[in-house]
Amino acid sequence: MHTTFWRSAGFLFCLALAGLPRVAMAAPVATTDGEAPGTRVEVQELKRVSGGTLMLRFAVVNESDQQLDNSLFYSQEGASVDGVYLVDLAGKKKYEVVRDSEKHCICSRGAPYIKPKTSVNLWAKFPAPAEGVDKIGVVFPHFIPMDDVPISK
Repeated sequence: MHTTFWRSAGFLFCLALAGLPRVAMAAPVATTDGEAPGTRVEVQELKRVSGGTLMLRFAVVNESDQQLDNSLFYSQEGASVDGVYLVDLAGKKKYEVVRDSEKHCICSRGAPYIKPKTSVNLWAKFPAPAEGVDKIGVVFPHFIPMDDVPISK
């Protein structure tokens, strides 16, 4: 009896949620196409956060019929995004992913393979450029580099 009540309550709750309007995802602040047809990266946010760092949140979109390897973005640490970097062309500086005391990236690790017709949300932290820098280049291996990606506060 008690279990039936909770199952019914859960079912009714799901029905109630189904009637709610869907919240639209915010438009990406930048996008770029990949070397492989039907692939792209969408930067959701590049934001100054505490500790003098930038937080990069992005989605890898695979609209192709082929699975994407999870090694696309790694440099030193397999199945991570530690190969992504930022470039301040005016200041002539390259910013690589922040690492902890054991040299592990402060970024998405254990990234999954990206199945056809799906997307995956990933992230990475970088040292923040000087306060006056409000746009920066973002480079994802195997994707066209992005110029002038806005940095939010």
